[in-house]
Amino acid sequence: MKTTLHLLYGGKSAEHKVSLQTALAVTKALNKDKFNVFPLFITEEGQWVRGKQLTGEVESVAQLQLTDKGTSIAPLALTEVNEQTDDKPVIFPLLHGPNGEDGTVQGMLELLNLPYVGNGVLASSAGMDKVIMKQLFAQAGLPQVGYVHFLRSEWEKNDELAYKKVEEELGYPVFVKPANLGSSVGINKAKNREELASAFKEAFDFDRKIIVEQGLENAREIEIGVLGNDEPQCSVLGEIVPKKEFYDYKAKYEDGNTAMIIPAEVDEQTYESVKEMAIKAFKAIDASGLVRADFFLTRDGELYINEVNTMPGFTPYSMFPLLWQHTGVAYPELIERLVQLAKDRHDEKQKIKFTF
Repeated sequence: MKTTLHLLYGGKSAEHKVSLQTALAVTKALNKDKFNVFPLFITEEGQWVRGKQLTGEVESVAQLQLTDKGTSIAPLALTEVNEQTDDKPVIFPLLHGPNGEDGTVQGMLELLNLPYVGNGVLASSAGMDKVIMKQLFAQAGLPQVGYVHFLRSEWEKNDELAYKKVEEELGYPVFVKPANLGSSVGINKAKNREELASAFKEAFDFDRKIIVEQGLENAREIEIGVLGNDEPQCSVLGEIVPKKEFYDYKAKYEDGNTAMIIPAEVDEQTYESVKEMAIKAFKAIDASGLVRADFFLTRDGELYINEVNTMPGFTPYSMFPLLWQHTGVAYPELIERLVQLAKDRHDEKQKIKFTF
């Protein structure tokens, strides 16, 4: 029997366009002999629009923007039994950023008791908030670079005090980031007070909370994919080599101004250390399904975890699928594994008693 799969994409987020690219890639890769695929588009205003079953090829993002080509629905309609398969759908959230990757949609799907791909409420919310994530990593004993964080209200009250705290506790250079965003949106490197003030202003355009991280000169950016539920497995390593000062939004999604080296050239001991730390991070946030874990590797061989991404870039040319491709798991198979992991986790939750 085919699995009914709803691809949930778009979203009320600064990463709306990235989500559309991901949805297009997944749509092209899905085996229609195994899945009944339905597009479920969230507009930038937050409207949910369900399209007809996808039976042919989807060639462009424009075909997935269903504002005038679908039926506006309430999320509760997702619980309706599919007439062809007599089952409820598996939801595949292909959402990046707030209002999708941060546990909000996951919480709704939990209330509807629907199986869904990827991380649950806790892991999604903790993985989205870089400050909370780092606090959990610290509790797990994972090494990290120095950081400080600020709320917009305290910055507006005394911006000079905020800048002074960065300079005294971290020094330059630093990276300034919105706490709850991804895809390098709103991130800037600051090497002096003037650049710091500008970076604060832009980061606060995207979130009420920001994080400032100590910069590591000449450190390598190493990434690894983690896949699974209770017994996660790791991919080979990859390395990001940006041609600019850091791997920003344009380098990721627009000009391709970067290089990805897979597998990364590291010794076996470093590889084993990264795997151990990645799994520890995965378990620290109670992750499930998938994460991409990012690390810094210094010239002296010191490893620092940077972050985990609970819904990493997911086109065939993104780091996470490429890591698994080099590990022996092709893109279509990776999608199928994630759907099965979603079913497994949902089945496990049905064993929980709610009465006594």
